[in-house]
Amino acid sequence: MKTTKKLFSLLAFATTLAFGQNNPAKLDEQPYIEVTGTAEQEIVPDEIYIGIVIREKYAGKVKLSIEEQEVKLKNAVKSLGIDLDNLYLSDVNADYVKIRWQKKDVLTKKEYTLKVSNATAVGQVFVELEKLEITDGFIAKVNHSKMDKWKKEVKIQAIQDAKEKAQYLLKAIGEQIGKPLVITEQEMPFYNRPLAKTAYAFDAETKASMPEDSDIQFQKIKIQTNIHVKFSIK
Repeated sequence: MKTTKKLFSLLAFATTLAFGQNNPAKLDEQPYIEVTGTAEQEIVPDEIYIGIVIREKYAGKVKLSIEEQEVKLKNAVKSLGIDLDNLYLSDVNADYVKIRWQKKDVLTKKEYTLKVSNATAVGQVFVELEKLEITDGFIAKVNHSKMDKWKKEVKIQAIQDAKEKAQYLLKAIGEQIGKPLVITEQEMPFYNRPLAKTAYAFDAETKASMPEDSDIQFQKIKIQTNIHVKFSIK
């Protein structure tokens, strides 16, 4: 009786072992094709962030305070038709930053960020900064308000590209594409740097005469995605 039980156990173990070895082999025998779909899109930024630093300074012997210059800056922004909600402190936790300028005086500075929608507005802002004698202004970054939407569209284009590649490659050898087995996304980083010839590099006269289509002065944001797909072959 004991011998019979041992024999049964050995047979059961052997069957399980055989199944465990053969099952992966069947999966490996599944014919497939691996391709990488790519897509990219270049978009003109519609969010341009201007860094503005206001410093206490002297006009002759008269000290111009931060508050005085802030009022003038806000009035200038409103005069351009820009919502004041787009002008905000760069660091709300550090309202004033003390800096030493002269041995006898400790002056302060305040850093703002102003968001505008195109290069024409950038040029107009820098003209106003020059009028106010605010010389510390720069383009901090650029972005697009519908970046997530653009990213989704590029991903869709990439996976469609992968499917198209698999279809025409298999058609060349008389085969047909099956279901996707594995999908792996590789999203490439994009850079939001304003390169090329930006508005703040021009003199005041040129800035004031910038055309409406001056968005071309900013490098377009490039969004790129690669999607690796393994398709079964019917």
